[in-house]
Amino acid sequence: MEITKEQKDSELAISLKGRLDNSTAAQFEDTVKSSLGGVKSLILDFKELEYLSSAGLRIILSAQKIMNKQGSMTIRNVNDTIMEVFEMTGFADILTIE
Repeated sequence: MEITKEQKDSELAISLKGRLDNSTAAQFEDTVKSSLGGVKSLILDFKELEYLSSAGLRIILSAQKIMNKQGSMTIRNVNDTIMEVFEMTGFADILTIE
């Protein structure tokens, strides 16, 4: 999995490419947790995300809880496969998805 970060002032965009699963979840978690200081707006771009496991969902939920306290989180460019995972797990109801 490739992770790309782009920060402008208090807005952070993280783009994922590949698979977010048990083998890549720790890398994503480290990136998110080490990057959220001072961030008011977190954007997760899933344009090139091919697969999302429960380990990835856990990290997304954790990031959402942090951002609820300090700003907002938006997930963009979700493909049909990932959206189906969000809908089946109820995450579509608690996340802001554009």
